[in-house]
Amino acid sequence: MLPQWGQGEGLTTSKTPTCVLFDENEQFIKFGYEAKREYIRGGNAKAKKTLLFENFKMELYGKELSEELMITAVNGKRMRALKVFTESLRYLKDHALNHINGHTFEQTFTASDFTWVLAVPAIWDASAKQFMRKAATEAGIVRESQMDNKLFIALEPEAASIWCKQLCSNGFVDGNSPNANYTLQKPGTKYIVADCGGGTVDITVHEVLAGGALKELDKASGNDMGGEQVTKNFKSCLKEIFSENVWNDFERRYPSDLQKLMYNFIVLKSVDEDAEISCPMNLYMLAQKQQPIENYFKNVQGVSWDEGSIQLSRAKMRSFFDESLSGITKSLKEIFKKDLSIDYLLLVGGYALSEILRKHITKEFGARCKVLCPALAQQAILKGAVMFGRNPAVVASRKSVFTYGIGLSGPFDAKKHKAEKKFTTEKAFCN
Repeated sequence: MLPQWGQGEGLTTSKTPTCVLFDENEQFIKFGYEAKREYIRGGNAKAKKTLLFENFKMELYGKELSEELMITAVNGKRMRALKVFTESLRYLKDHALNHINGHTFEQTFTASDFTWVLAVPAIWDASAKQFMRKAATEAGIVRESQMDNKLFIALEPEAASIWCKQLCSNGFVDGNSPNANYTLQKPGTKYIVADCGGGTVDITVHEVLAGGALKELDKASGNDMGGEQVTKNFKSCLKEIFSENVWNDFERRYPSDLQKLMYNFIVLKSVDEDAEISCPMNLYMLAQKQQPIENYFKNVQGVSWDEGSIQLSRAKMRSFFDESLSGITKSLKEIFKKDLSIDYLLLVGGYALSEILRKHITKEFGARCKVLCPALAQQAILKGAVMFGRNPAVVASRKSVFTYGIGLSGPFDAKKHKAEKKFTTEKAFCN
């Protein structure tokens, strides 16, 4: 019973944006598409008071975490990260229970009736995972005493791997030709899963063992070069077009209009062609006060103005991806250097729906292995996480992220050891 999101926006998606809205008193209002819609509908005056947090999972990446960690909303206001995560998980828990209980007959389920799986980026460290466990308990998903057998933490690319492994050829975007014959189920098959999300790109490498379990061949890796980097570069382009003063004034005075503009751009990221995006009237008015609107576009290559719309050439659109594609390519090349005899490279996650990303990865690595993208790229992690919750033993072994050892010093031998390594106590030793 997979719910569909975004119907209020005329959409039907299996995933909702990672955003949550609070009022000025830090009380929860909405989550996902509804949070964005409420924020935009409230207008610019209300947007200055409320707190909208977007892509806040990235706030746990590479930071020293504590319960007092503060994160920043889109309007610059700050709030405790733990509350943002807790209320988001509480909403998802309640939504799931309401959805389930709405399809059962004379039986009501509670959170304690289920085993819960939280899927997290592979590049998060142990403190971030512990932070999520804390948020889960405060959200009422599990009690402390249930932590060991009612809550599992799954790595996102690992979950996607579990799902993709059991797919047939027609389950992949590139596997629909009559002669396609892809299988990841054969023992000995080795493949990379690159989970390309909005914030992070998480990568894992698996080998299929006899019996279908998975063996991790290389420790989970990745970076923060997900799809949001593309959006940031688009925003930088707008600042270059309209000048820093005009753009900063627009961001400060019209946060609701800014959200509409960024939302419209996200739709354009999935295609590889010229693009057109409507210019908000308030941005147009601010810019027009300084000089004729056409003048802003004269010195910026690949953009033009056309009766209320910003025109972006295909080349300009592709340029927004350069930094992200470079980061993903670099991480994947590090894995291929290890000569693990990879058979397939799987692209999953919302960012994997981008034609530009898929074409680039195929060009870079298609000669080394078959590059595939599951038809349900956005659902792969969710479906795989459910499978992992049912059978955690499906991942038979993992590579340790950290190792430890002990430094030893032996007797110094001038014939074998460098002089600078020598140190003396009662005897001469080599460090």
